[in-house]
Amino acid sequence: MDAGVVAAPVDATAENKIHSDVMLFNRWTYDDVQINDISVEDYITATASKHPVYMPHTAGRYQAKRFRKAQCPIVERLTNSLMMHGRNNGKKLMAVRIIKHAMEIIHLLTDQNPIQVIVDAVINRCTLMIGA
Repeated sequence: MDAGVVAAPVDATAENKIHSDVMLFNRWTYDDVQINDISVEDYITATASKHPVYMPHTAGRYQAKRFRKAQCPIVERLTNSLMMHGRNNGKKLMAVRIIKHAMEIIHLLTDQNPIQVIVDAVINRCTLMIGA
């Protein structure tokens, strides 16, 4: 082994910079998304550090094992739910386009990050299901 070779120290901010560059549809960042409900935090994937996606089309096999569906990004799960009826079956690009336009409308009307609005909607729905 060569004594003159020294490993360069790894900068932790470099890893965070990589994740801050990941933006959904190249418009909305995952950095300011917060999951305020601790009970659903493990089941909502909306952070770039876990699974960074630029578009909600990962073509992943999330049903192969139990609870792997929780690793699917929340925006992709919303996109997949639009493809459930017979006439929309398998048309994922159309569903992605619908989600993109809906997120642009949410951003224009509320001036908030649409990913945060989707996460808040899922959390509100979960608390309604638990309370019923």
